[in-house]
Amino acid sequence: MYPYKIVSLPYALTALEPYIDSRTLEFHYGKHYVGYIENLNRVLAPKTEYHSYTLEQLLKDPVKLDEDVRQQIINFGGGVYNHELFWQILGAEHDQKPEGLLAEALVRDFGSFEKFQEQLTKISASWFGSGWGWLCVDKAGKLVIMGIGNQECPLSKRLYPLLAFDVWEHAYYLQYQNRRAEFIVACWHVINWRAIEQRYELFLK
Repeated sequence: MYPYKIVSLPYALTALEPYIDSRTLEFHYGKHYVGYIENLNRVLAPKTEYHSYTLEQLLKDPVKLDEDVRQQIINFGGGVYNHELFWQILGAEHDQKPEGLLAEALVRDFGSFEKFQEQLTKISASWFGSGWGWLCVDKAGKLVIMGIGNQECPLSKRLYPLLAFDVWEHAYYLQYQNRRAEFIVACWHVINWRAIEQRYELFLK
């Protein structure tokens, strides 16, 4: 709830190297993410009727927000939510594999883990412009892969996000320049599958 606070990274800036270097992570986290926090709080400051809302409540049904701040909340609020999920689903323990109920659901809905990985890599690497590649789960419990532009959040589409790949240039340009596909491949090495499994199991409860 307002005012929104900066969430600490759950690992050191060097923890994702060599796949995501500390310079990139420091710039991404310390400049871009922090900027979204500051701008969201600025937009919400005069809107006291929204101060008791959680970020999820703001983003789930943006059509109900006042028109004069709606797009800014989608942009800055989505930037906060999406990045905080991105920090959570990366981790210092490299080359994990999904296990348990999530692993079973990936095979059920995509045929195999490898086919899921191929589909999410393709949509993330080929997305035109800025945005995100997502693994979400719908109300029926089916896993869904999709791309979404800019900082829009899957919550507004009645989807619960599990995994996100940031494909804005600020996420990778310092290290990978224009080689977005290479960045996506690198991200697979630092996915925190235990955190994603916990999100999925929480959804199932």
